[in-house]
Amino acid sequence: MDYGISRRDFVQASAVFLAGVSLTGQALGAGEEVAGSQPDTQPDGDDEADTAALFSISLAQWSLHRALYSKAMDNLEFTEVAKNKFGIDAIEYVNGFFKDKAKDSDYLAQMKQRADDLGVRSLLIMCDGEGRLGDPDDAARTQAVENHYRWVEAAKFLGCHSIRVNAASEGGYEEQQKLAADGLRRLCEFADTHGLNVLVENHGGLSSNGAWLAGVMKLVGHDRAGTLPDFGNFRVKDGEWYDKYQGVEELMPYAKAVSAKSHVFDEAGNESQIDYLRMMKIVMDAGYHGYVGIEYEGKELGEMEGIAATKALLERVRGELA
Repeated sequence: MDYGISRRDFVQASAVFLAGVSLTGQALGAGEEVAGSQPDTQPDGDDEADTAALFSISLAQWSLHRALYSKAMDNLEFTEVAKNKFGIDAIEYVNGFFKDKAKDSDYLAQMKQRADDLGVRSLLIMCDGEGRLGDPDDAARTQAVENHYRWVEAAKFLGCHSIRVNAASEGGYEEQQKLAADGLRRLCEFADTHGLNVLVENHGGLSSNGAWLAGVMKLVGHDRAGTLPDFGNFRVKDGEWYDKYQGVEELMPYAKAVSAKSHVFDEAGNESQIDYLRMMKIVMDAGYHGYVGIEYEGKELGEMEGIAATKALLERVRGELA
């Protein structure tokens, strides 16, 4: 299947963004998650291992949404693309690309088998379109909670550690916090019976206000509740943006996953709108050493080139931090 870039073109495109990357920043292997550990400040003769231990790199399926929506790529091919095109061995699914398959055990078994065959780890399912977990209407909020049950079960089957949800609501600041916390708490109680986490992403509305979402996490007060800080989703409403660096810093104490959003790159391979080194220092300072998911959403580069550029940037930053 042609995904819009040949192997030769992919290599050439990657080379552009890899230019200037230090040797220690080119560690390609995404190691196992080292939750809560601190970077080793003493050299031990294995620079590549030390660098990779800072954080691992995963690929969010949304990075390929145009190819998937246009049917140029099939959902079942995502795992192969991540591993064989980019050398990435951990992935994050989006429920919209297999929306009618949550209860289809045969289909889920195919997804799981493909990941197992390639040695790829399934991390989470990003869930959209299942109702507002903070809906002010009790019946609608309950329905939204229950709509997510099938994705908890699907994520468990696939071997994921979490589902990612939204905390949409309406009303006043504190009222929305209480409503969102109620829906999330109930969903966490269900997810706990399956050993799964429920993560909330800053994804528009008050959820893009870091202080608001951190407050929701405190109200939920459940070990299965967490955040998935996204570097770029801080538009609260038209004309109102929350400071992205402050927002990530406020959400990191609750983070069980991190989303490296990217849109535009300059000639040096840096993200033009986000200071990745500054952002990743915030992530590391919070003691997080798990997976950081590539989520390319730009238009200037094709999806394949954008993923390659984001991966190269994360590797370079990882080398600099090491």
